[in-house]
Amino acid sequence: MAETVTIARPYAEAAFRAARETGTLGAWSDRLQRLALIAKDAEMAAVIGNPSLSSEQVARLFIALVNDDDATLGNFIHVLAENDRLLLLPEIAQLFEASKAAEEGVKEVIIQTAFPLSQADLKTLLPQLEAHFKTKLTPTVLVDAALIGGVRVAVGDQVLDASVRGKLETLAVALKN
Repeated sequence: MAETVTIARPYAEAAFRAARETGTLGAWSDRLQRLALIAKDAEMAAVIGNPSLSSEQVARLFIALVNDDDATLGNFIHVLAENDRLLLLPEIAQLFEASKAAEEGVKEVIIQTAFPLSQADLKTLLPQLEAHFKTKLTPTVLVDAALIGGVRVAVGDQVLDASVRGKLETLAVALKN
């Protein structure tokens, strides 16, 4: 896994630089997501690996499927095809999204709850978390019944544990000391 990310990183950085210079981060994000979906398809993987097709033919197929006439995107796809890197598009898209989020000051927040969180609760909680962490957040909600109640929030290496389980663990440590 680390090897594919290492190989994909320069391509993601190149795409990110091109998108930032032209002010088209959103458009490039959409393009790369579509390309990643195309590359993940089992039939396309067979086409990419078909030795009877040239890299030019495969690149043209990708360009046709993505249905975008941007010249920079076309060049990007051709470079990936020539270097046998089209199968790395999911990793490239993921790395691009991470760079885009960092550029926009958006961080991922993992919210663990003991019970499913409704959309209304999430809409109430998210602005409070953004104010606390002083950044825009993209939520990922996970249900973990072991928390018993409350929530556990992680943004990067910062963790807020307001769960019943967390409070019980804190109490156990205090009682042992």
